[in-house]
Amino acid sequence: MNARAVLGISPAVPAHQIQLAREVAESIGIPLVEVRTEEEMLEEYVSNTGDACYACKTALYSALEAVTNYVDGEMAGDGDGYVLFNGTNKDDLKDQTRVGLIAAENFNVASPLRHVTKDEVRAAAKYLGLPNWNHAASPCLRSRLAFGVEATQSHLKLIEDSENLVRQALGWENEVTKNMRVRMLSKSRAVIEIDSGEDLEVSRGKIEEFGIPETLRRIGFKGGLAEVRHFKSGSIAAVSSTRSYQDESIIHIETVSGVTDRNDRIVA
Repeated sequence: MNARAVLGISPAVPAHQIQLAREVAESIGIPLVEVRTEEEMLEEYVSNTGDACYACKTALYSALEAVTNYVDGEMAGDGDGYVLFNGTNKDDLKDQTRVGLIAAENFNVASPLRHVTKDEVRAAAKYLGLPNWNHAASPCLRSRLAFGVEATQSHLKLIEDSENLVRQALGWENEVTKNMRVRMLSKSRAVIEIDSGEDLEVSRGKIEEFGIPETLRRIGFKGGLAEVRHFKSGSIAAVSSTRSYQDESIIHIETVSGVTDRNDRIVA
């Protein structure tokens, strides 16, 4: 089987997720190609007013097209052309905030897991021995920004640095199964979200003891820490009024994507 895994690299992808992707690729035994994407050059992305995910995935797919062209040349005569695929699952299709689904459709991306739930994907990953089978979901850093807060490199780096600090405060440096987010609201205010299974008072105590509120203000959250609350997926997401996401034929791509030939063999 000819195969390539492809990882989009941008300021929105935290370093620990890049390292995890490399480890997963190595575990599978598939070559990994890393490509730099340039969504931060798009006003639609930076403005973060509802279409950022669409702009991001468009930039990603454009970069991946270059990979498919390379693969076509490298493997000339082996198959009759190569196409992109993603890891979209059945549950992803229910989320109206995933406007990247439209970009995936525009680029004719295949989605072989679209009829499989997230729990079923995890069960299969566990069976196959993949190292990330039980990891908490970790969407891009841009998803931590409230509607209208610009997706600049400085804001994304601030989010990544802040989440690393909060993990240290909670003693979660090696914790992979629990959800935690630092979100940026308007006026440079921070919200920390802790896994719903955690005691909020205990978590708040650790965060205070570690000096997180003062540190967040010093490193860039000028509005300070507004709240520590339980995690809720998509709690500050916004849906663009200019696009429709309810067509279940639309598919979604995560950060790690791939290429397959027309005979359904994974090639990138």
